[in-house]
Amino acid sequence: MECKDRNCPEHGELSTRGAVLDGLVVSDKMQGTVIVERERLVKVKKYDRYSRRTSRIPAHNPPCVNARQGDRVRIMECRKISKTVNFVVVEKTGSKEAQKPTAEPEVKPKKTTVKTVKKKAKRTAKKEAENG
Repeated sequence: MECKDRNCPEHGELSTRGAVLDGLVVSDKMQGTVIVERERLVKVKKYDRYSRRTSRIPAHNPPCVNARQGDRVRIMECRKISKTVNFVVVEKTGSKEAQKPTAEPEVKPKKTTVKTVKKKAKRTAKKEAENG
């Protein structure tokens, strides 16, 4: 499909350079622009654990790509297109629905610990004492 967008990296004059990022489209309410959200893990030294951080990047959405909310996309850095936009959507890599597992996850049985066994024994002893 040929698009007539000047700011399309494939059919227009826009050259891309620098960073190539993957993310999820969380908003497509603007005309020709989408908000792409990226998640990353940051190590917290004090607790020796990782916390999840997100960044929201506005990117130009050419009509030939036409990314919608819930799509996974690849974006590339380019020159500034507007005050906030300096990335462009290059391709769709999938949709959020396609990435969800179709089969139900297995339900694991509860672990039996010494505490639960003792509680169960106490209950049965109590019932037997009441019944006679």
